[in-house]
Formats: sequence, structure tokens, C-alpha cells
Amino acid sequence: MLVSYRWLQKYVDLEDVTAADIAEKLTRGGIEVDIIHELNKGAKDVVVGHVLECSQHPNADKLNVCQVDIGEEEPVQIVCGAANVAAGQKVAVAKVGAVLPGNFKIKKAKLRGEVSQGMICSLQELGIESKLIQKDFAEGIYVFPEEAETGSDALEALNLYDQVLELDLTPNRSDCLNMMGVAYEVAALYGREANLPNPKVQTNEEHVADYVTVNVDAEADNPYYGATIIKDVKIGPSPLWMQNRLMAAGIRPISNVVDVTNYVLLEYGQPLHAFDYDRFGSKEVLVRRAKDGETIVTLDDTERTLTSDHLVITNGLEPVAIAGIMGGATSEVEKDTTTILLEAAYFNPVTIRKASRELGLRSDSSARFEKGVDQKRVKEAAKRAASLIVELAGGTIVSGVAEFDVLNVEEPEIRLELGRLNTRLGMELTIDEVASLFKRLGFSYQLDGETFVVTAPSRRADLRIEEDLIEEVARLYGYDNIPTTLPEGVTTPGVLTNYQVKRRRIRRFLEGAGLSQVITYSLTSPEKAKGFAGENESLLPVRLAMPMSEDRSTMRTSLVPHLFDVLQYNLNRKQENVHVYEIGSIFLSEEEVLTKQPVEKEMLAGALTGLWHEHLWQGEKKQVDFYVAKGILEGLFIELGVLNDVTFTQGKKAGMHPGRTAIIRLAGKEIGFVGQVHPHVQKENDLKETYLYQLDLEALINHQLKGVVYEPLPRFPAISRDIALVVGTDVTAGELQAVIFEAGGVLLKHVQLFDLYEGEHMEAGKKSIAFSLTYLDPERTLTDEEVAAVHEKVLQQLESQLGATLRA
Repeated sequence: MLVSYRWLQKYVDLEDVTAADIAEKLTRGGIEVDIIHELNKGAKDVVVGHVLECSQHPNADKLNVCQVDIGEEEPVQIVCGAANVAAGQKVAVAKVGAVLPGNFKIKKAKLRGEVSQGMICSLQELGIESKLIQKDFAEGIYVFPEEAETGSDALEALNLYDQVLELDLTPNRSDCLNMMGVAYEVAALYGREANLPNPKVQTNEEHVADYVTVNVDAEADNPYYGATIIKDVKIGPSPLWMQNRLMAAGIRPISNVVDVTNYVLLEYGQPLHAFDYDRFGSKEVLVRRAKDGETIVTLDDTERTLTSDHLVITNGLEPVAIAGIMGGATSEVEKDTTTILLEAAYFNPVTIRKASRELGLRSDSSARFEKGVDQKRVKEAAKRAASLIVELAGGTIVSGVAEFDVLNVEEPEIRLELGRLNTRLGMELTIDEVASLFKRLGFSYQLDGETFVVTAPSRRADLRIEEDLIEEVARLYGYDNIPTTLPEGVTTPGVLTNYQVKRRRIRRFLEGAGLSQVITYSLTSPEKAKGFAGENESLLPVRLAMPMSEDRSTMRTSLVPHLFDVLQYNLNRKQENVHVYEIGSIFLSEEEVLTKQPVEKEMLAGALTGLWHEHLWQGEKKQVDFYVAKGILEGLFIELGVLNDVTFTQGKKAGMHPGRTAIIRLAGKEIGFVGQVHPHVQKENDLKETYLYQLDLEALINHQLKGVVYEPLPRFPAISRDIALVVGTDVTAGELQAVIFEAGGVLLKHVQLFDLYEGEHMEAGKKSIAFSLTYLDPERTLTDEEVAAVHEKVLQQLESQLGATLRA
């Protein structure tokens, strides 16, 4: 809603209040003002000029030389290229030294040899949008009415010193979709009177029944319809003051009669429509539902096909308007119109909303009918429009109104107990203070002890329950004036659970390691719900009863497919180094027909591709590989204190590289995997070399840690022994390390792999693996003989269990 500051001043005395003050007050009162538009875009020194003479430029076919009186001692000569300039006109003249929008300065100049001392302006050149300019002046200069005073300020005459407040209204405050509603609001906020129109009409001796009758077949859709006849009107432009107000509100002036209906729409919030009575086609107005396939050409010259869900105004035979939305082209007011049939009606908001949406046609009228208009203003708005039409277009009003009226105007009574109000707001307001606030709002009430019985006015459809009145009191009293209080009673500070603490530590560690967190949808497509490489294909999908789309119809069973989507999105935008992780839930069920909630399990997954480390100055580049992904997880396990309980075992998993994938077990139970995505899967998903991991986060966090044992720093020296073992290529380093630790007993403290060799000097099917073993007794110094004995036992167990021999 666009609210002209100067127009608002016609209803409320605001001479001592600026537009910015009003915007602040409205916003604090619950009506948000988005922005204040300055209509003057930087123009100055523009006056009303009178064209005394206009002749053809001697050296240019498309230029005219004008002698213009601008209210000074002598007329000035101005060269003008507008096709519609003519002698006798009142025009907007930018004098020498004037400035137009865009900081365009007017200077004395010569055009094709003729002196030009200023510029005759169009409205566009003065900063007015083309869509708001009357069609007669859409091209060429603007011509003022004859009564405009020569030499006066043209910007003032065009209302360009006005400011317009743009209201961002919530759906419940449709009462402020009109100037009267805003006037009520501003008057209440400032504690002032709202001076609203009180229309009076004078009619002739004829009766409306001789001209038209009204019948309604769809009472529920249209409980009130009134038709007023106005004779002997003369169609022409509306006065400048009305045009200015319409343009300030974002509506283009058309003609005096049409402008009046738009003006009253903005003023009262009541949509009206003016038909050309002689083009209407009959003496009957019949309101009914349209027939399926019925058509109408609307005012925008578009043929629209209707259905039985749409309400239409007809002449008894064919539609002449779509009720509450737009009139038809066959009965519109034109320049030769002399008799007006003025419609004022109340339509069901649901019916209008449905038709507007289905037809793809939204108008200022439909927007107001959809949100609900004030039922009490329908007849008053018709009176106001009729009186303005007679004032601006002449003519007489035929006595009486042809009506169909079954409208029951209800104004609910709402009870508000003073003690309850104060308890809710934490205040100590008195009856007199609350009563004064209701008076400022214009609410009538009665007192029942300390209980207010308030009659909600029909213009405020948002007032229905006690809490609505409490809100009205609070916002009018001022939210800033409500005292600050602390909650009573004992408060318990919030704490994180052990699970939440560990989850935060996991996030911090991964982000510190260089991974970015992503959050993807829990809803996915049936295909992706099968999991990564179909890992959960045997599980029954958990489908939504009412999905948004097929792509978001099923609960996910793996985080991996959507991580691939993240990688694709980034790679398609030339972001080739992507390292991400996600913590999220998957949903599992074995029931074909759900009788209980699916199992929700929280998982951790990550994906890495591209460069992991790059140091251009030193020429270093390190691609992501298996050991980068595994190293990140090892660091995470150290952070959580579970590394000693975790094993990485080479394994195979669908969709993963068979030689670069490890199964991760925690205390012997499989909790996930890490490895490279299979090249075929990478190609199918348009990925480059990618490494992936996925872990059961709940199992990881809930793992019971062993008690921490502290040992003193060793005071005695350790002894190290290196061994190089020849084993089959199928024997893993982990298997060797496990045997070494078991055989080494309490004296063996540390085993470190430091070499692997496979080559021409090795027997086929064999490889060499070297370990460094550290022996230590914290209580004494070990002898060589003791170490040799334990070391020999280690070698024997390696040979007997895994067939390992010392390399010669």
C-alpha cells in the first residue's frame, strides 16, 4: 500500500509531524513502513509557462520555436521538439539554471541557429514513471489545465514535493489497504481526530427502478449488490489534484469517472465499477456463476474462458464483468458515455481468490476483496463515488439504489478482563488508561466491573479474540513502554548432553582439518533412496503421503548420493578442490506398510576431491588420496579417544575401488568405510577422482571408553630392534602388527612400519615389510639377553602364524 503524506494530511492534522516520524510511529505500532519514496527526483526551478506563440523552426522540420511567458518581465524563446506543443498551452518549463533528475542542468543554447532559453518538459523528464502518465501525455510534453497560474511552481502543481510511505502489510491488516484505514491508525497513534468524508447526494425525481433491476442467483458469493444510475455525465480528464493523488498511489489517471472509482477504492478500500449504461445491453443486472466454457473479453482486451467456479456480472444474457476482478470491454466507459451504472457490491473473498488465481488475473479490486472489505462501507463508498462523479463530470443522480441485500453485518463482542491484560503484559494499567486507548482506536465498549466488552468494528476483521485486544493495547501503549521484568522462580541453565558435546567436537575437528559442512535434503527420489550403489535396495522405501514432488518423495537411507550432488554442483562451477562433510539422519524401515515410525539414525559422511595441499611458491601440490581421507578419520578417532579400539581392514564395498577401500570397525563391530569411489561410479556421476567415507555417528559417539591410565615418564632406556620380513603379498601389515604385539608381551611398547618393498629382487608373490620394535621396562634397564629372547619369540610366532621369514 502506497500512502501519500499530503493526502493523509487531509484526514489527520499532521502539520507538526514529518513523513519520517509517521513511518517510525507506524512501524513501532505494528504497521511496517518499508521505505519513504521522494517524488521529487532532484528537479528544481521548474515553473508553469504559457506558450504565447509557436512557429516552425526555420532550419529544422521537427523543431518549433516558442515564445513562452514564465511569469517574468519578458517572454523567453524556447526551441521545443515535442509534436504536441501549441500556442495557448500551459506547460512545465525548466528555466535557464534549472536542474532536472539525473543532475541535468539547463543552459542557454543555440539549436540550429535559434536561441533557446530553457526547456519545455514532459512528465518523464520531471522524474515521473511512464506507467503512471495519462495516455494523452505518454508522448510529448505535459499540458496543465487552463487554471494553472503562469510562473507558479510546476513541481508543486504536480505534487512532486510529496512523500509516499510504502507499507508492508501483513495479511491480517487489510484495514490499512485504504487511506481511511491508515488515517484511523495514524490518528490513534498520535491521539488525534480523524476527519473522514461524509458524502451527501442529491437526486432527481426519477427512480432507479425505471432504469435497472438487480437479481442475484449466487447469494453466498454475493450477499449485497447495489446499482446507482447517474445521467448526463460528460467524460473528460479528472482534475489535477485527483490525478496527483492517484499517481502517488501508483495508479494511472484515465478519465474523470474511472478515476473516481479508483480514488474511492484507495480512499474507502471498497472496489467499485462503472458501466456504460447504454452499452450494458439490458435493464437487468444478474449475478450468477459462469457456465463452463463461457468466455468474456476483459478490459485488458484478453478473452478469458470461465468455469462454474467463477462469479460473473451479466446483463441477463451474457457476462459483462468478472465479479470483483475486472470489467468487460463491451460495457466500459468511453469518451461518448453519458449515463453511468455504478456498481457497489460485497463478494465472498474465497470465491474471488479462487477465480483470480485460476484466471491468472490480479487487480487492485481482487486484492482487496480477497482479504475482505469493510461490509459497512459498501453503500457509503457508492455515495462518495456518485457525489464525486457529479462534482467532476456533471450529471444528476437518479433517486434510489437498485439492490439485492441479504448481507448480515456482524460486529463481534470481545471480553477483556483488566487483570488478565496486566498479567499478560506485565503491566499495571488502570481502567481509565485502557479505556482511553480504545477510544483512540475508535472501538466502542461497555464496562462490566473490570471487564471490557468491546464491539470490534467491521473495518477490523482481525479482531476476534481476547488476545487481539491485548495486542491492540500493547502496540498503542507502546512496546517500548512495557516494563522489563525477569522471570519468577528458579531457572535452570541449559547444558549440552554428552552426545551433543561430542558432536560439536566432531564438527570443530573436521572444520579445523579443512572440511566444510554441508546440509542436504532428508527427502530424496526413490532411486537415490536405494542408497549409495544400491546398498539399501533390500530395504523398503519410506515414502511421504503428500510429497512436494517425485524428487522429494522418499526418505533417504544414505548421505552419499546427496554429497555427490554437492560435488557435481561445485565442479560444474569450476570449483575443483572440494572437501565437505555432513552430519545428518537416514531413515530405515523393513515394513511395507508403516505401522510405526521408521528408524532414524544419525550418520557422518564426507567427500574429498581435487588438491588437498598446494604451495605454489615451493612448487608443492598434493592430490587427495586414500591416506588423506584415512588420516582425517584417524585424527577424529584420536580426538574422541577411540583410536585404539578402531581397526581399518581392506575390504570390498559396492561402488568403491576394490583395492583402495577399508572397512572401519569399532571394538570389532563394523561402523563404516573409507576409500576411493569406483572409477565407473565417478564417470556415471560426472566426478573426478573422489574419496569418500561414511560412519555410524551414533555408534561412534556412544562407544564406551576405557578408563584413562596415567603412567610416569620412563626413567630407564628403551631398546629398539628392526626386522625386515618376507611374506606373501596377501598378508597385510595390520595382521603382522597384531601378531608382533601379541608375541612381544608387556615389554614391547611400540611397533612402527617403516618400509615396504616389492620388486625384481623379490620372489614372485612375495613382499618385504620392515618394522621398528621398541622394548622397555619402566622399572629397570633391560639386558640384551632379555630383549633377544622376546624378539626371538616374536619371529617364531610370525613364522608359525603367517609364514613370515627374515629377509636375508
